Amino acid sequence: MVKAFGYSSNGGPDVQEFLDLEMPSPLAGELLVEVRTAGVNPVDWKIRSGMLGAASPGDLPAVLGREVSGVVREVGQDVDGFAVNDEVFGNVAPGSGGYAEYTLVSASTAAHKPPQVSFHDAATLPVAAATAYDGVSQLKLDEGDTLLINGIGGGVGVAAAQIARDAGINVIGTASEDKRALVESLGATLVPYGDGVADRVRQLLPDGVDAIFDLAGGDGLRAVADLLSDREKLITAGDPVTAGELGGRMIERDGTGRVLEIVGRLVAEGKLDPHIEDVRPLDEAADAIAAVEVGHAKGKVVIEVSS
Repeated sequence: MVKAFGYSSNGGPDVQEFLDLEMPSPLAGELLVEVRTAGVNPVDWKIRSGMLGAASPGDLPAVLGREVSGVVREVGQDVDGFAVNDEVFGNVAPGSGGYAEYTLVSASTAAHKPPQVSFHDAATLPVAAATAYDGVSQLKLDEGDTLLINGIGGGVGVAAAQIARDAGINVIGTASEDKRALVESLGATLVPYGDGVADRVRQLLPDGVDAIFDLAGGDGLRAVADLLSDREKLITAGDPVTAGELGGRMIERDGTGRVLEIVGRLVAEGKLDPHIEDVRPLDEAADAIAAVEVGHAKGKVVIEVSS
């Protein structure tokens, strides 16, 4: 049996539970991966809560987690480029979850783990770093332009700041004051969010910014939108409704292993640090997701499933 952590129905943390599951078998285009590390992301608890759509009874119980690193133990049909014992990282296949001893990974959204990159770091890349790379690429900024990352202190913001900085883009970010050290370590300038945030940005940049990469949404996005004259340069990772009202749009995701290879190489070259804040064993999966759900994590949280 495979030990996993998931949920029995949509709801709050009280619906979470440990599960004993049958060993999964890869379908065409899939890899069976022995999980070393699982990344923890806000999307995990949002899926569990039903915020992103209610789960059908036939899909329950479900395993939490969208990104993993580990070792290939079986290769499905129609898969090229991967073999048993390869060290990989990627997105879990539909219907699978990452908080588990074994899971299925879609070969099209997987990449080989560079030997210089730890399993912990690799597990943080498929969701947060790949989203960050897609967003920064979509904005098509020039060297010397200024990017405002709205909500810079989480996994996507941390990665986006470093990817933009590597491209010669000036980065400022909104976050709470307690994240100042983290933000400044990224080579970015912190502007504390809250009432008057736009005025604080204009004290630094009277003409506003060249682009906004939004990770806050709602009123937090509305508060800074007027800093940008070209709303085509406003993208969001999670609030298409507010962004659309303001003339912006969602990040366009690439969704392939090509981007994972790029961000994996950035980590191997020392240009991207996922800034893992907390590593928990699988037995403490509830605490790991709680740290992300309450929004107090400074950087990434991962679950070490095996070593």
